[in-house]
Amino acid sequence: MKSNNQVEFAAGLFLLLGIAALVFLAIQATDTNGLKREGSYSIVAHFSNIGGLKTRSTVSMAGVRIGNVESIELDPDTLEARVVMKISEGFSDLPNDSSASVLTAGLLGDQYVGLEPGGSPEPLQDGDRILITNSAVVLEQLIGRYLFNTDGETTE
Repeated sequence: MKSNNQVEFAAGLFLLLGIAALVFLAIQATDTNGLKREGSYSIVAHFSNIGGLKTRSTVSMAGVRIGNVESIELDPDTLEARVVMKISEGFSDLPNDSSASVLTAGLLGDQYVGLEPGGSPEPLQDGDRILITNSAVVLEQLIGRYLFNTDGETTE
């Protein structure tokens, strides 16, 4: 009887350690405070269509995460999506003529902002706006263009 209790105690302890490890991994995987610890600055971009982009989405350059989307709102003047991005202070030398695109990652369709550096010697400053943007590709529009051959050519 005593041996059976020891086995049950060991199994319970193993289960608790496994749950604690999963909670730790979940917290580490969803940590968005990394930018707050090392400092960051904000930049803004306007897009005509952001697709499924969400706040806390990744901002990357050359496949490397350099920040995240802080907020998304509709600009009442231009009627475009105004996306505010927090960029890590370690990337403070991004040229001010850089471009931003809404891209899709993987088969699940997670969307993120990809930045392409320009050639200007002047860096982006806190609050600056990226002027060159490419909106999200909308699958329905692509299918419609393909089905109805509406790529600018006229059919007779």
